[in-house]
Amino acid sequence: MNTIKAGFVGLGAMGQPMAGHLHKVGLLQAVWTRTPSNTTAISAQLGLAPPASLAELAMQCNVIALCVPQDADVLADVETIAAHARPGTLVIDHSTVSSATAHKAYARMRAAQGDFIDAPVSGGVEGARNGKLSIMVGGDDAALERARPVLECYAAKINHMGGVGAGQNTKAVNQVLVAGIAQAVCEGLALGDALGLDAERLIPTLLAGAAGNWFLDKRGHTMLADEFKVGFKLALLHKDLKIVRELARSVGTDASIIEKSLADYAVLMARGHGDDDISGLIRLKRAAA
Repeated sequence: MNTIKAGFVGLGAMGQPMAGHLHKVGLLQAVWTRTPSNTTAISAQLGLAPPASLAELAMQCNVIALCVPQDADVLADVETIAAHARPGTLVIDHSTVSSATAHKAYARMRAAQGDFIDAPVSGGVEGARNGKLSIMVGGDDAALERARPVLECYAAKINHMGGVGAGQNTKAVNQVLVAGIAQAVCEGLALGDALGLDAERLIPTLLAGAAGNWFLDKRGHTMLADEFKVGFKLALLHKDLKIVRELARSVGTDASIIEKSLADYAVLMARGHGDDDISGLIRLKRAAA
């Protein structure tokens, strides 16, 4: 008999479909978000009773997944969960935060006789909707095995990267690659557009060769059509890259892509484009051309 009673905290573009996958297999007990009306509405959609508070959710559930925006949100939520959950409660953090925050959250849950793993995800909104996320996990072997039935509901790949914090450090590397690929694809497609190349021929040609990549495949046509509401908000990548910059500084590695992307996305945010998909970067590449 399955004894998991899962809760999901954070019901944004990623969290809501992830919670939906848990509901489909009968693991979801309750959901919660900071906006009461959203908690009520999404609970109703899923046929669940809305908890009055995060504390109430913590008392109902023994495995609780988080997918929230900021380090402070993770620490505040873990503090509430630790104060109200039963011993043995496991927190799975899908947020993108610093590895230092993961260590603090782990220590708080262990002090409350619970457990914690950091399990940031990659794959975009499409991956969340399709249940095909790549999950990079930091934590104890036993905690991961407890979490695995939950993770398998929305994962294409689950990789155990090491102890607590290793998942977040892996996500930091991931975000450098995401930022760099976005720089290259947006710059290249802006050039192709300015040269008058036909996107319907250009993009499949590029995808078939060494330049092929996920971002070009999923965002190439949309960015050339000025459709920028399709995926990962650039303001969130900007937030992530500030975390990554501190990591790079701490170990002394080059951060030129990080710094360039932070500067570019800051310009776009100042112009009111913070909610655009990261492919909105092509706006600046076109202006430069």
